Amino acid sequence: MTVGALLVGLGCVFLTTVPVLTAQHFQASNQAERQNLYRFRINKFYETPNLAAGKPGDLIRSQEFDRYDLAEGVLATRILYHSRSANGQDVPASGVVLYPDSKPPAQGWPVIAWAHALEGVARQCAPSLSKNIQHGPFLSMYVKLGYAVVATDYAGLGAEGRNAFADAQSNATDVIYSVVAARAAVGGLDARWVAVGIGQGGAAVVAVDELEEELRDPNYLGSLAISSLEDPQERYRASTPPAFYDLPLFLAFGIKSDYPEFDIKQILTEPGMAFYARVEQSCVEPMIESKRSPGEMLKPDWADNKFVKLYFSRSTLGDRPAQRPLMVISSEIDSMTAIHTTAEAIARMCKQGDRAEFEGMPQSDPGSVFGDSVRDQIAWIQARFAGRQADSNCSQPQK
Repeated sequence: MTVGALLVGLGCVFLTTVPVLTAQHFQASNQAERQNLYRFRINKFYETPNLAAGKPGDLIRSQEFDRYDLAEGVLATRILYHSRSANGQDVPASGVVLYPDSKPPAQGWPVIAWAHALEGVARQCAPSLSKNIQHGPFLSMYVKLGYAVVATDYAGLGAEGRNAFADAQSNATDVIYSVVAARAAVGGLDARWVAVGIGQGGAAVVAVDELEEELRDPNYLGSLAISSLEDPQERYRASTPPAFYDLPLFLAFGIKSDYPEFDIKQILTEPGMAFYARVEQSCVEPMIESKRSPGEMLKPDWADNKFVKLYFSRSTLGDRPAQRPLMVISSEIDSMTAIHTTAEAIARMCKQGDRAEFEGMPQSDPGSVFGDSVRDQIAWIQARFAGRQADSNCSQPQK
């Protein structure tokens, strides 16, 4: 099936399935209730009460699953596998593998490792527990074009444990090892793979490329980020309201996941502490219900905390060499903070010799950027599997 034919069938769906990741997108508790109507319950598949030690990528269990809202001809298998936390501990991670309901080619279905946008830190926020896997029509499109999609939930979403919220390195680790587990769970997968991410998943796939500089997987071919590359610390300091994934309670939760010795009282105010315990109960930020502003949740000196600095440093992109080509597709008219930090990250990549390509889109809505760049996404992915040299515009001025 051609890209054009799929776009005709799916064109308007992208805009209705891609979340606009702002606080206003998650306004009230009754919306959380509506979300739960479109989610599956956590069952025994996700539980690991007596988890035996395993190597990263080892498959714990898998399960064919036919209850997702996906295009006809798309099969799904849930996976549970071993990953690693920020401090190197063995942790379970869950996800789902999507693949065509047909005979695989001789070399197997080429693999796209998918890194999703973030909705919260509660276990039920896992995409594999969502009836459309968060971006079902888009992922189905990839499968219809002959790819297998391996979509991790990230550790702590779905599987037991804590989620390292917006920690690019931790999320990247989960992406990398999901591919290993997928091959053990589903036959007919090609050894070769690329990583594709949207929203905060964009930072994760850039971090995949940086981690692969050390891991040196010869079958990894490159990463495509369909998002801005925001510096979390700069975003918090910006004068504009922070986006949904930057809200203080999730920030505190993510830092505590990476650094258990961190005391959340060091950065959260009393109002923040009052709502903190509720972050694991819903995919909606509790402070939205309280009508508190982000500024009321954080103490004035929060940014000086050593654990805050360590946490942010783990998601600073472009500080380490990338092994394979990178492509970044994002809005040219996004917030000034997003434009500035994306340009800075790409400039760092170019300075250290990474093969990076930036494509600016004339829209600000994530759904439009997501859908209108489909042809370029597919062309870039096809070129990687065909072994063609990736383009780079590092010699051109960055916006």
